[in-house]
Amino acid sequence: MGTGNGRNCDALAAMEGEGQPVSDGAEVEDRERGVAVSPIPSSDLTVDISLPFDQMKPRIIDLCKDLFKKWSSLDESSFSIETISGGITNLLLKVSVREESGDDVLLTVRLYGPNTDLVIDRKRELQALPHLSAAGFGAELLGIFGNGMVQSFINARTLSPSDMGNCKIAKKIARHLHKFHQVAIPGSREPQLWNDIFKFLNEAMTIKFDDSEKQARYESISFQEIQAEINELKDLTDLLNAPVVFAHNDLLSGNLMLNDNEGKLYFIDFEYGSYSYRGYDIANHFNEYAGLDCDYSLYPEKDAQYHFFKNYLEPEKPLEVPDKDLEAIFVETNTYRLASHIYWALWALIQAKVSPIDFDYLWYFFLRYNEYKKQKEACFSLAQNYLLRSSSH
Repeated sequence: MGTGNGRNCDALAAMEGEGQPVSDGAEVEDRERGVAVSPIPSSDLTVDISLPFDQMKPRIIDLCKDLFKKWSSLDESSFSIETISGGITNLLLKVSVREESGDDVLLTVRLYGPNTDLVIDRKRELQALPHLSAAGFGAELLGIFGNGMVQSFINARTLSPSDMGNCKIAKKIARHLHKFHQVAIPGSREPQLWNDIFKFLNEAMTIKFDDSEKQARYESISFQEIQAEINELKDLTDLLNAPVVFAHNDLLSGNLMLNDNEGKLYFIDFEYGSYSYRGYDIANHFNEYAGLDCDYSLYPEKDAQYHFFKNYLEPEKPLEVPDKDLEAIFVETNTYRLASHIYWALWALIQAKVSPIDFDYLWYFFLRYNEYKKQKEACFSLAQNYLLRSSSH
């Protein structure tokens, strides 16, 4: 089930004493189910993400003044704006504001990319964000506007894919995810994974490309085959009765930040967040060990996975997790591993049509779908044998 450094993790655990509390970006008392959520300032203004930066800057300043009335009389020179990153689905800006008192305030402004509503449920995201923010996860949500949001600035570095396999950092991620999965978001708790996959499938089946070469590659795809694969996988995972949690669903290295000095870990960018299956969220994270080179041989081996599972299931006493619980979450995770490949393969087909980003999304579709087919036999066998043993008991 992959390669990694699990034995080294076990040795480290024995030396450190795994049960010690670990500091991270969310405190237990801040995430109790009854957390009160303060009203979030909002503005109807929008900022065109395609504008040149020099034309975008005054609009960002106007937006900040509209959202935060205490800054309405500040001169333009009080605002400093720079680009942090241009992701696949949004643009992130760092805004520094020199207040009348002379204090500097740092913010991040996130602008949604065009057509991202086809793959991201913004209503769902905005419903969850205030509760996640109030529970101490990610940046604090400070304001929302027509096509984006304003959040607090996080003083931390973004992790690299290789960081995720580091034993100490993997332990932090597992414990942070344990806390994240405790957060209750109001509304329906029906898992959305398969609804989203079928929505993507229906969208992907109707695409037409102007480019004849792209269209020819697209027409080589058998959607009848994909639909059959999805149905078969859903039927199998349903038998596992995986716990339903509010899941991040996109825990790649770019959405993980660490303040090394304080030892604080942060999850950011909850735009794909929804109620889903515990094993899917973990499997999707493990798939991201592949990094930008999409090297799926870096998927963590069983020992490294067990190190993660122990710290996820029992953060304060990981060495006491029963073997049966470890086996259950191992099987669950490595079956939902396939669902992650299907999800992002179909996502890539939609992006191939609508995204302005210069990236070969059709290539990415085939990469993820072929990885699904490559891993299918081993993952199905793992789940079926587990279910057979469970029924015989």
